[in-house]
Amino acid sequence: MPDGGSIIITSSVVGLMGFAGISGYIAAKHGQVGLMRTAAKELAPRRIRVNTLHPGPTSTVFQDDIEMRATGKPREEAARIFDELLPLGRHNRPEEIAQAVLYLASDDSAMMTSHTFTIDAGLSG
Repeated sequence: MPDGGSIIITSSVVGLMGFAGISGYIAAKHGQVGLMRTAAKELAPRRIRVNTLHPGPTSTVFQDDIEMRATGKPREEAARIFDELLPLGRHNRPEEIAQAVLYLASDDSAMMTSHTFTIDAGLSG
């Protein structure tokens, strides 16, 4: 990677939280935060920024499957149950996640490194 670049590690909101029953997944996502913080320090002399992105529930087929398995309900009902957990009341849209990635990759975030960037409709707050 050239000096001055940006590394964005895609994690999950659970990389900042904990939930029963998914300890392996939680540990892996928390591990990404530790990796990011270490890499950010190691790469700072080259002006390479390293951050993690922590999306909450996002409207995708993958998320639909998680929610249906977690609730035992059909897709629309499962999504409604998850929406009720979110202070802003709705799932992220994929394009909102893409906008967050573009921001972290751009010069607009030139002074951000070793940061956990959360886009989770308030779930982790």
